[in-house]
Amino acid sequence: MKKFPLLRILMVLAAMVCTFSTPAMALVEININKGNVAPMPIAIPDFSSKNGIGAQISAVVEADLKRSGLFAPVNHGAFIDKNINPDQAPNMANWTVLNAQALVVGRINQEADGRLRAEFRLWDTYAGQQMSGQQFYTQPENWRRVAHIIADAIYERITGEKGYFDTRIVFVSESGSKTDRKHQLAIMDQDGANVRTLTNTANIVLTPRFSPNRQEITYMSFEGDQPRVYMLQLETGQREVVGNFPGMTFAPRFSPDGQRVIMSLQEGGNANIYTMDLRSRTTTRLTSTPAIDTSPSYSPDGKRIVFESDRGGRQQLYVMNSDGSGQTRISFGEGSYSTPVWSPRGDLIAFTKQAGGKFSIGVMKVDGSGERLLTTGFHNEGPTWAPNGRVIMYFSDAAGAGGPQLHSIDLTGYNEQIIKTPGYASDPAWSPLLE
Repeated sequence: MKKFPLLRILMVLAAMVCTFSTPAMALVEININKGNVAPMPIAIPDFSSKNGIGAQISAVVEADLKRSGLFAPVNHGAFIDKNINPDQAPNMANWTVLNAQALVVGRINQEADGRLRAEFRLWDTYAGQQMSGQQFYTQPENWRRVAHIIADAIYERITGEKGYFDTRIVFVSESGSKTDRKHQLAIMDQDGANVRTLTNTANIVLTPRFSPNRQEITYMSFEGDQPRVYMLQLETGQREVVGNFPGMTFAPRFSPDGQRVIMSLQEGGNANIYTMDLRSRTTTRLTSTPAIDTSPSYSPDGKRIVFESDRGGRQQLYVMNSDGSGQTRISFGEGSYSTPVWSPRGDLIAFTKQAGGKFSIGVMKVDGSGERLLTTGFHNEGPTWAPNGRVIMYFSDAAGAGGPQLHSIDLTGYNEQIIKTPGYASDPAWSPLLE
């Protein structure tokens, strides 16, 4: 397997934040806590470079910010200034007349040792002040990651929260007819670029999940007609069986510290939730009911677990302490609930809800209150959170579509988008921010 290149970046120019004595000169910002937000007009001219890579990098930055739904890039055809010197303060009047509230300028140079030097500056056009400036060195093959990192820096400076662009998605890539469907694990950048296959077998693979250390994933695979949980090292391609259990194993997921895997083990007609210590390989049983308990997900602090269970007659969501105590039902709406995932922020739980012959992706508070359905369709399932807890990805299999596609939507229920993949795709899992 080809080794995924690690980005080696040296921050040379620290982020510069300007403050002002008068409230009228406060720097532009987006309050993303007030619900549906009107996108901010932002101008991102092509970054200067000698070989055209500057325009490629700035295009990825622009696409990232636009896809977030919080930014509205100004059309390049309207630009008055065509060639901008990043070392000089821009003529702000040429940007405010276009209603651009923020301006990003940049430059890409190639050093004598072959590395790229990427630099950018973020300006508040109405205040006439620089908000941020950073510079990076990296190998040319990592140019897309530089673009994502720049987009994250802009997003964080304007919204006050971490971005999510320098991340990856692991998913199940599907091909072939519905009667002869091939499933493989694949990985890609969060924008759908750089897709590569991780497995190449005839066995069905399901529920891939990232480790918090970002270098390995768990997943379930049917090999020898026996579903087992595997752990795959992304850099080396090495894999191992997490454990040999007498029954079937489902829905594996790492603990927040990466030291344990939590999963559901089937025994006879029921299934219960277990954890395994990855160092000692000892297992601990957390639930014990004549029901199907599955799809466990830890809270970010590792102290609680949300899971689904049909112990009440149909699938509902329950929360318990990490030792299995205090099991409490939190979902009480019409229909059934499944695939719960705790938000990285700790404040919400995402889920799939089936009711009225349709499937919805929704969120609720951790005590079950405040349920909101974000999107409803023929078959929507499998939510996964962006690391900043602001965007959810899931897969949707529309009636007559032939196969599932990946979608994303933000917490307002707006800005729903299709994430393009080479073929059909399901079961996405979002990585933490890369390092």
